[in-house]
Amino acid sequence: MNIPAELKYTEDHEWVKVDGDTVIVGVTDFAQNELGDIVYVEIETEGEEIEKGEVFGTVEAVKTVSDLFMPVSGEVIAVNEELEGSPEIVNEDPYEKGWMIKIKISNQEEIEELLSADQYKEVVGG
Repeated sequence: MNIPAELKYTEDHEWVKVDGDTVIVGVTDFAQNELGDIVYVEIETEGEEIEKGEVFGTVEAVKTVSDLFMPVSGEVIAVNEELEGSPEIVNEDPYEKGWMIKIKISNQEEIEELLSADQYKEVVGG
């Protein structure tokens, strides 16, 4: 299981890459593995201001549909358009090409509440 040390994580299995006042968000290797083959990613929140913990989209796999939760509060400023035609990218490359959204953070303090790679490993029993 791949858990890059430079990223932050949530207990809902999202990863967060911090870049100044912007973050890039996707689902973790653990999450994509648990979901199985991803067949559809629905994110219709671009341009919206969403609070931490609220749903920003859904991922549909062969056996289940899962909500995607905002790891921090802010405005969704970009959505990975590649996922519309090729949702399997999330399975193949969850930390790079399989990113889901970019958020302009409205509360920097929320970054500190995210899990480190070591803390996330404890969550998933790694």
